[in-house]
Amino acid sequence: MTTKDMAAAGVQFELSVEQKQLQKLARDFAAKEIIPVAEHYDKTGEFPIDVINKGREVGLVNLNIPDQYGGPGASVLEEAIVAEELAYGCSGISTAMSVNNLSSLPIMLGGTDAQKDHWLGERMVDRGELAAYCVTEPAAGSNVVGMQTRADRVDGKYMLNGSKIFISNVNFASFYTVFAVTDPGARHRGISCFVVDRDTPGIKVSRHFDKLGQRAADTAEITFENVEVPADNRIGAEGMGFLLAMKVFDHSRPGVAAGAVGVARRALEESVKYAKERETFGLPIWQHQAIGHKIADMAMNIEAARLLVYQAAWLVDHGIENPKVIAMAKAFAADMAMKVTVDAVQVFGGYGYMREYPVEKLMRDVKVFQIYEGTSEIQRNVIVRELFR
Repeated sequence: MTTKDMAAAGVQFELSVEQKQLQKLARDFAAKEIIPVAEHYDKTGEFPIDVINKGREVGLVNLNIPDQYGGPGASVLEEAIVAEELAYGCSGISTAMSVNNLSSLPIMLGGTDAQKDHWLGERMVDRGELAAYCVTEPAAGSNVVGMQTRADRVDGKYMLNGSKIFISNVNFASFYTVFAVTDPGARHRGISCFVVDRDTPGIKVSRHFDKLGQRAADTAEITFENVEVPADNRIGAEGMGFLLAMKVFDHSRPGVAAGAVGVARRALEESVKYAKERETFGLPIWQHQAIGHKIADMAMNIEAARLLVYQAAWLVDHGIENPKVIAMAKAFAADMAMKVTVDAVQVFGGYGYMREYPVEKLMRDVKVFQIYEGTSEIQRNVIVRELFR
């Protein structure tokens, strides 16, 4: 079968002209705006608001917001392309830049036209506001159904009480998409989603957590104490929050997996560069089979992960429900990237353990990909469920 025949049959492995342009835009942005400042933000733990604002100016923030609301209207595959390039520069800064993509999804998938106009168009695009996605709780991480935050209906509005933890960008967000229990006896059918304005009385946000990696990304706890939420701020029907959250993860996980690929690619390229320069026993270390094969394994697994990520993104873009492939992409990319960065430190030897060299930061940053947006263990649970359905 010729290349032309394959393209006609729908099997092709080349990005479109527009996708290549978007990839180059993100790659150039990472090289110019992220890599030069990544070490600073890692050391200080400061929030990279200047970088985010520059990203917004060139169209790399609010990527998935449809053009009818003023956004670029990027597909899930295009989000993945950008995520890989930005995470190559620094996955902490990339996470901070991409949280709006996640936070906007409940509104995009379940909101009314009026809600989309206001929160996506007016607040995110026109005003350039950041948002935060609030699901995880101190006692309910992977077990979303176990959340305890309550939204009780009183006199035509909701009273929100509870707390969420490990929430990205929460100190800098102007509003939050919050999931809470509206019917405790209905389990997964008793969860609803709300948009909550930051200025609402009763909201308290903790200081930024001091983390192992991705230190540029703000992560904190938010507490709601008798927070009044108008009924008009509920996204979708009451009790549909759990299903909405699952749809959100299907859309967001390919991009997260692509970020892991970006970190791994950076580790590979740093390892290749170092292995050419470093000599032992009279040879560049890449010529020693123990090192050469390690780097070859890195390259193979990165390529495999990217293809799986692209497949998962393509399925979502074409409206094909396949949680198995999405879970495979997330778990494989995260686990692969963790191993690649560990191996990169090994390639660098003692220097890899030092902060003067880039791979120790990559190893610290990438660990969280096995945890957030659904742990690697949860992804395997999804795969098993789908295989034996």
